[in-house]
Amino acid sequence: MQDNTLWWRGGVIYQIYPRSFMDANGDGIGDLAGITEKLDYVASLGVDGIWLSPFFTSPMLDFGYDVSDYRDVDPMFGTLDDFKALLARAHTLGLKVMIDQVISHTAEAHPWFQESRADRTTPKADWYVWADPKPDGTPPNNWLSIFGGPAWTFDPRRRQYYLHNFLSSQPDLNFHHPEVRQAQLDNMRFWLELGVDGFRLDTVNFYFHDAELRDNPPVPAGAAKTLGAPDANPYTWQRHVYDLSRPENLGFLRELRALMDEFPGTTTVGEIGDDNPLERMAEYTADGDKLHMAYTFDLLNAPHSAAYIREVLERFQRLAGDAWPCWALSNHDVVRSASRWGDGEDPIAYPKVALAMLFSLRGSVCLYQGEELGLPEAEVPFERIQDPYGKVLWPAFKGRDGCRTPMPWENAKEGGFTAGGVTPWLPVEARQLPLAVAEQQDDAESVLSATRRLLTLRTAHPALFDGDLTLVDVEEALLGFIREKGNERILCVFNLTGQAHEARLPLAVGRSLEGHGFTHERDGEILCLPPYQAAFFAV
Repeated sequence: MQDNTLWWRGGVIYQIYPRSFMDANGDGIGDLAGITEKLDYVASLGVDGIWLSPFFTSPMLDFGYDVSDYRDVDPMFGTLDDFKALLARAHTLGLKVMIDQVISHTAEAHPWFQESRADRTTPKADWYVWADPKPDGTPPNNWLSIFGGPAWTFDPRRRQYYLHNFLSSQPDLNFHHPEVRQAQLDNMRFWLELGVDGFRLDTVNFYFHDAELRDNPPVPAGAAKTLGAPDANPYTWQRHVYDLSRPENLGFLRELRALMDEFPGTTTVGEIGDDNPLERMAEYTADGDKLHMAYTFDLLNAPHSAAYIREVLERFQRLAGDAWPCWALSNHDVVRSASRWGDGEDPIAYPKVALAMLFSLRGSVCLYQGEELGLPEAEVPFERIQDPYGKVLWPAFKGRDGCRTPMPWENAKEGGFTAGGVTPWLPVEARQLPLAVAEQQDDAESVLSATRRLLTLRTAHPALFDGDLTLVDVEEALLGFIREKGNERILCVFNLTGQAHEARLPLAVGRSLEGHGFTHERDGEILCLPPYQAAFFAV
């Protein structure tokens, strides 16, 4: 029997981007009451919990990832009572609730920063990363902001630069200061005592910086750029040795784990963008004393061939030990997988087999809102772009708005997202309307129905939920592995291409598992997988 305190270990977590999920008050922006209204739908998918992107008080210059009050709800989304109602309803439906924690930096408007920047003698003077200019007035080193330009902004009040890995309005906290670490742990305790079941930790490897402020080296010519930022961004031209993933971070993650252990059944998943992401994931989730799980951008990028996925899994298994991954194909930061991986593929069949593969991996899973519908990336015209990242790098990089447009609930005006007669904060994508929930709900061949079948299959088979994974050799264009737990062994084979492929089964198999909706033909040891199909065999 599954230990309920370990619900996350193999669990599927549905990510909700609050601004774009459901607008209950008709102002064109999603809110907590809208999420609560749609929780029955989320529960019907068969997921184990939800992850809410930030809904905290914020000036919204980075849409909630710039927090000015860690313990309250921004009026745009509702009230703290609205969150409590959401939490209660989710728990009634058997859904765990995880919330984003953006603790590496605050909003410029946060009272902590206002005090820190006032002068160099205030109690919070050292709560942020301040440094003197070089003698010529230039920034202290060559560190860059992910959102463009130097990672340093000069403040005339202190006559110093402050560090910001993102917008200049998102100053970085100084995690070398013990009071800063304790303040953020206290903020997380507030939500744990309120009853949340865990945290998604934004940029979890960004908390500490090199105290000596040494320059980052350049990426050697021809070397891979692995941080997940677009190539058009000079940020990818450095090896990020000194501005993130510092060894001191491990000590803080242990402090955080000690807090989580006071609340049995809670969990953490960390976001890792790093030059060596899988190594960092293994390091941060090993030994049971740091993060429970983490995710990287290895499956959130462009390559999607069976050979590439196999290489990612092989590399992780070489490094993993007892580490626990959380896999995702889409989220609020990247182009939707139906377009990023599925461009040129069958728009209905491809998302189904991609989800079959995702739900069969060893690890936990994050499923981004709309992915269960096979939504393609939305086209957002420049005049409607909201994302500051896209505004800086346009047109080489159009930002993240295309994956953040409103959820289509109905094939109707504004997709049923808002009933207020107002223009939503981002445009509803016309190509997504035929894929709306109402259109797919009763269609047995839809991506939505396939998602429900696949999650039922995962829950019914312990080997698929949290069993071991062993890669097997199949035809080069196919991906194959065995999932195993106790006496149950399942061979999983996936054809992510638009052509049929034959392969000799790598071992003797028994019956085919039923109920997932995929087809195949088998002649003795020879398996023929039609385009975009998966096969599951008892071994």
